Amino acid sequence: MYKLIAYAKLARPHQYIKNGFIWIPIFFGYRLHDAQAVAKTFLTFVAFCLTASAMYVFNDLRDVNEDREHPVKKFRPLASGRISSFEAILFLFVLLALSVCFCVFFIRTDVIIILAGYILLNFAYSYKLKHFAVIDLICISFGFVLRVFAGGLAAEVWVSHWLVLMIFLLAVFLVLTKRRDDLLLNASGRNCRKSLSGYNMEFVNFAMVSMSSVIIVCYILYTVSPEVIDKHGTDKLFLTTFWVIVGLLRYMQITFVEQKSGSPTLVVFKDCFMQAVIFLWVLHFYLILYVFRNGLP
Repeated sequence: MYKLIAYAKLARPHQYIKNGFIWIPIFFGYRLHDAQAVAKTFLTFVAFCLTASAMYVFNDLRDVNEDREHPVKKFRPLASGRISSFEAILFLFVLLALSVCFCVFFIRTDVIIILAGYILLNFAYSYKLKHFAVIDLICISFGFVLRVFAGGLAAEVWVSHWLVLMIFLLAVFLVLTKRRDDLLLNASGRNCRKSLSGYNMEFVNFAMVSMSSVIIVCYILYTVSPEVIDKHGTDKLFLTTFWVIVGLLRYMQITFVEQKSGSPTLVVFKDCFMQAVIFLWVLHFYLILYVFRNGLP
């Protein structure tokens, strides 16, 4: 049982929330009540979860020495010695094999191509690209965009340029908050990431504020765009901007005031305020798109 728990922690299932971006196209494409589209999206979600776990194992193998110097990551199964490198490698191949089998039997070819691109991107990131400032941000953010495209192909929903822009910008913002946390650790004498030589607190703080402003402007332009209003049959989408602004403000409060932005995933899991904002944003959109569409006063 002790070993199984260690393997589960190595796979990092709590990070599967990131693969939730796969469900965005089906939501905005009005196929949420289409059983076949939901099934295909779910299968794609599972394949990405298996692949993501494999990539986390690979990344931990590469970073095991650096993780031992990190105040939190040193407790990971590999860094703490609960799982050996050999066992981790075997686990990596098992996860990849399961992912490949899943893809071959259940997922359409074009989604598999996206998944293959995601794997190559993560290998390149873990081997070299994560050591270069800014490039590391772009790589991680592009991974979120690939998830959205995979979800769009699975549900047979066209992914708009608005969606691509906002997902990319939001991902860059979230990664910047994580880099800020890394800088704080670096200032305390723990050099946890090579790319930090290309960052400083002034740059990251300015980039975060700038990115949050761009996200809000882009979101507002999306909600009032004639093509979007025509597609959704309502001009009330701008009302959801309230939740975006509140969510960004809360996240910056967590980052600047509480200084707890080291893991965006854990922020979502632990912060009730963020959970409430995300839920209300989704609910608000659902009501506009699925319940009151063309019927709002």
